[in-house]
Amino acid sequence: MTIAEIEEQIVEEFSMYEDWMDKYAYLIEIGNGLESMDEAHKTEDNLIKGCQSRVWFHAEMRDGKLYFTADSDAIITKGIAGLLIRVFSGQAPKDIVDANLDFIDKIGLTQHLSPTRSNGLLSMVKQIKYYALAYAGK
Repeated sequence: MTIAEIEEQIVEEFSMYEDWMDKYAYLIEIGNGLESMDEAHKTEDNLIKGCQSRVWFHAEMRDGKLYFTADSDAIITKGIAGLLIRVFSGQAPKDIVDANLDFIDKIGLTQHLSPTRSNGLLSMVKQIKYYALAYAGK
């Protein structure tokens, strides 16, 4: 599935919920479903800078595609990380770099996050794109 197709699925899923409390509950559910991250990857290098809570992202390349794992000590942040992993994991680095991520605005995420969480979201996206740039150059 392409990044755009996954984003469209996410927009459809979030549109089923009218209330933002339900959308937050769905984000928490996504975070709870996140594959556990190897403790060895919870290093200072994998810690996302600019996030109020502690969130780690790890990337590895397999067969020309990038795969991500993540974890956070905050449930909403973990859900956001899960959402980003769903969009980006298993994609080619170039496709990740070129992704526009308009689904974030379409589901209303940026408008409903605190300024510190919004900064954290941007920091996570930047880190994912940095990983993709690094692997695309290899």
